[in-house]
Amino acid sequence: MPYVNIFLIFFAQFHFSITNQDSSYQHNYQVAYNKLDSILKFKPSFKEAVFIVENTYSANSLSKEDFDSMINFYTSITAIWLSNNKLKDYHFSDSSNLNYNYAIYHFLKDTSKAYTSFGIGTINEPFTYDFNYFFGHENWSNMFVSKLIATHKGNCHSIPYLYKILADELGATCWLSLAPNHMYIKNSCKKIGWYNTELTNGEFPIDAWITTSGYIQLKAVQSGIYMDTLSNQQAIALCVLDLAKGYEFQTKNYYDGFIIKCCDLVMQYHPVNVQAMLLKAETLKRIYEKQKTEKKSEATETYTQMEQLYTKMFDLGYREMPEKMYIQWLRSVTEQRNKYGNKQLKETLRGKVE
Repeated sequence: MPYVNIFLIFFAQFHFSITNQDSSYQHNYQVAYNKLDSILKFKPSFKEAVFIVENTYSANSLSKEDFDSMINFYTSITAIWLSNNKLKDYHFSDSSNLNYNYAIYHFLKDTSKAYTSFGIGTINEPFTYDFNYFFGHENWSNMFVSKLIATHKGNCHSIPYLYKILADELGATCWLSLAPNHMYIKNSCKKIGWYNTELTNGEFPIDAWITTSGYIQLKAVQSGIYMDTLSNQQAIALCVLDLAKGYEFQTKNYYDGFIIKCCDLVMQYHPVNVQAMLLKAETLKRIYEKQKTEKKSEATETYTQMEQLYTKMFDLGYREMPEKMYIQWLRSVTEQRNKYGNKQLKETLRGKVE
């Protein structure tokens, strides 16, 4: 499709711009922070928040028009597919929402085709998991929806983000949900209750499997740091955290207060966001070490704040999941997908019109 080619060009420009930025970092990030703060207060648009963060990282080189065009294109494909593949024998009042969510899932994880007078033509390939870049260590842009659109490869950050954007555009309901080093989609339907959508492998895992395989303690679930549903504002707050991490990646500036300010804004809307706590605590640790070396009187207070955050995280049930263990978990997600799927949901979805 021509849209894809255009967006690939912009994504190439996006990478070029990263290496040519200057002292305008602070200004661009502060402008983005102010916009996100305003969105959280007055106009909670998740799509808008995602674009602001990614465009800021790219020194404002992304095209909002092209980004919106791609989202509109994806939304149209999903709606067209749904019009020909609605679930049958599901007569509950939330049938529209279940249909929309299943259509989004299909769009992301299966090939979309169009029927014309010339036959069947593929109009969208599935979005696959990029097992080479799932943390963003090499480049934070690997976490972006922009990268996902350009390459059709993403991770447990960008693919759930795109899912939620499409759900918002279609007027459907879904919730982002967090696990150690991971993000997935939670939803519910009146027939079976809550269910999970795992976009790493396109499966619908049961809660028990997520808790037992995902390094999650019961206390972490009870406190709400993992496996809870994030409100729309809390999802946007994740974008503020993304902004802070982008700033960290590009500037390595832990001392001007920007990262801490972002973390505080995140926790204003999501008090148990453990990743914001962790980033703030690690930033305070760097500040403390600098203050201690310079024999600053503020060092003791900084240390106390840092210690309080680490203690709070521990009390909430946070435990670090080693990257090696996470990689093993990702493999198990693929290898064991048939062992932990939600059979009741699958039976419901099999009732679609073929």
